[in-house]
Amino acid sequence: MVSNRKFAKKFIVLLTFLAAFFGATDWAKLLHSSAFSQQQLFEHEAINYQQADPTDAIAALQERLDKGEVKLEYSEDGGGYLQSVLKLLRVPISSQGLVFSKTSLQLFRISPSNPRAIYFNDDVYVGWVRSGEVLEISTADPKLGAVFYTLDQEANANPRFVRRAECLQCHSSRNTKDVPGHIVRSVFPDESGYGIAPMGSHVTDHSSPLKERWGGWYVTGSHGNLRHLGNLIFNPRDKPDQIERTDGLNLLSLTKKVNLKGYASINSDIVALMTLEHQTQMHNLIARLNYETRIALQQQAAINEALKTPNDELRDSTRRRIENAGNELLKYLLFVDEAKLNVQIKGTTNFAQEFSAAGIKDKKGRTLRDFDLQQRLFKYPCSFLIYSEAFDALPSVALEYVYRKLWLILSGQDADKTFDSLPASDRQAILEILRDTKQNLPVFFQTKNQKNK
Repeated sequence: MVSNRKFAKKFIVLLTFLAAFFGATDWAKLLHSSAFSQQQLFEHEAINYQQADPTDAIAALQERLDKGEVKLEYSEDGGGYLQSVLKLLRVPISSQGLVFSKTSLQLFRISPSNPRAIYFNDDVYVGWVRSGEVLEISTADPKLGAVFYTLDQEANANPRFVRRAECLQCHSSRNTKDVPGHIVRSVFPDESGYGIAPMGSHVTDHSSPLKERWGGWYVTGSHGNLRHLGNLIFNPRDKPDQIERTDGLNLLSLTKKVNLKGYASINSDIVALMTLEHQTQMHNLIARLNYETRIALQQQAAINEALKTPNDELRDSTRRRIENAGNELLKYLLFVDEAKLNVQIKGTTNFAQEFSAAGIKDKKGRTLRDFDLQQRLFKYPCSFLIYSEAFDALPSVALEYVYRKLWLILSGQDADKTFDSLPASDRQAILEILRDTKQNLPVFFQTKNQKNK
């Protein structure tokens, strides 16, 4: 008797064949429906998420620990392994964001009086709870998307990072583009930190209006007359569309809100939070394109084998699947739907300076990590994660498509109106920065374009 999983795989191959053979869009829509994506995407044999060996920053650190090349230092002051982990992974303390909603593994320890601290760099996210049992870590694995780990917060001669598959219950859904991914969630927390369900919630990124952001988070920094949901406790009788409170706005200190004794920082910097929001969904979209391409290529190979036809050209259905995911990534990469600011945003730490200083500069001293913080988040609207290992690890056919389309957009030759909001001056600046700073950039990027002159 055929198992349910084997039957589902054969059914998907059949649908793919029908879409390719008949060119019927309805078949393709069914194939890519959320039901199939959520059940099968990370379990597909082309991905093999659960059994595949990660190649992320934590896997590399564990290997160094096992070889005795480095050592994790335990602190008795309540931080446990936190400071040592941050140092070895090169995660800045200034990136600290404080979230007090009960939306993680250690929810029973989290509250407005005991928020969870989250730290991040381009590849790693580290969660710490005061008096918590474990550090929570997630990474952007070049092949697998988000991979999740914990590290026991007890002194141990041989500390080990433990991979946690149960995190996928919340971290592989539509909110993460149907791949193992990362989320910044904004809720309406009650006095205990529980989200008030009838009031709803938001998964936020750079396209979200500030008025929807940071519910259940502490936020430090100035932002003029812009409103957000941070630093507030709500009542079930509140109406989300009628909230006019100002007591959580433009806070430069949290001393009147919460006792942060034992934390690595007393800040929850607004600039770091905005960067975190952008980065999480960018990681998810890179992983989505990776998954879609690998699965599409594997399914095409299966069809060609069954039909005994050559596998040296992309079928139309395969190409469309890759291009659809690639276009979604490019739209986000270039901040097409970014929420406008129109005020001066200023954080309370050195995060902005440290983040920008880490960027690779072009001949004019520019970097994609330069902040704007008046009209938009970054001065040059192209994601810094274009330099990431995960981006470079995209399958060659996907990477080729993204690069070609990006070049056409930046050179002003692409007629896609999706990118009309990107001014010629920004396109030219991004193109020049990439030419000077991005390794392995295709040679056609060096072509002197005329339309942006």
